[in-house]
Amino acid sequence: MSQTPSGAPAHADMVRLASDIVAAYVGNNELPTEELPGLIRTVYASLSALTDGEVEAERQKPAVPVKKSISENFLICLEDGKKFKSLKRHLRTRYDMTPEEYREKWGLPADYPMVAPGYSRQRSQLAKKMGLGKNEK
Repeated sequence: MSQTPSGAPAHADMVRLASDIVAAYVGNNELPTEELPGLIRTVYASLSALTDGEVEAERQKPAVPVKKSISENFLICLEDGKKFKSLKRHLRTRYDMTPEEYREKWGLPADYPMVAPGYSRQRSQLAKKMGLGKNEK
């Protein structure tokens, strides 16, 4: 795709993208012929607005306040408000997001926990009881 000096796609590329979108839409939906030019204009205008930066993505708000997302026995996911003992797997499977990406997205500190404090303590005690982490050979 060629670009203008500002980094936006060239007019020909925008027309091609708009026509691809319209073709896909018309291929799966019924549309009166007289409405086709209006649809093309709307799609092209939307694409142009996106590349010109006119449409600024609305910043997503957390499901709960950050301060309330950490509890002794669970963490509340800022994406969907669900409670978990450990967030890492949920973030990967549901949102294809790493803990680092999650922290960055929500402006969280690097030490923001991915495991509930109480659960982490419980697992640590169990590991110590089992003798894990000792170098006895």
